[in-house]
Amino acid sequence: MPIAIQAQTNLISLKEFLELPETKPASEYSNGQISQKTMPQGKHSKLQVGLSGWINLRGEPNCLVYALTELRCTLSERSIVPDIAVFAWDRIPVDGAGEIINKITIAPNWIIEILSPDRSPIQTIEKISFAIKNGIKLGWLIAEEE
Repeated sequence: MPIAIQAQTNLISLKEFLELPETKPASEYSNGQISQKTMPQGKHSKLQVGLSGWINLRGEPNCLVYALTELRCTLSERSIVPDIAVFAWDRIPVDGAGEIINKITIAPNWIIEILSPDRSPIQTIEKISFAIKNGIKLGWLIAEEE
């Protein structure tokens, strides 16, 4: 007996996705589909905050780099939210007063993904690979210690 496969018809455009309200945890967009990131657990959160703080502690005083957590990055046909996005100091988008702007539309120089226990390493590696193919210079994948 043949099995009918129904085509998915609820695909939306990147433009439509970007007009939706933000979710918590953040949602990401790829190939017309939305997927929601998992809520970070304790170890993941500690590592994310600690690593971004360490980067900023060393990068900010010397005007080298600045790390931002959970920043939406729209690259090509996808919109991703890496755990940490790092910008070279001279590429941090600022307003006329020198303050960082809210909607950043350029690719960071470096992204860091912390692998969650319920997230596929292959999906996360593919996300980093996509980002590198679309303007990000460096991508790290960090696995939490068990």
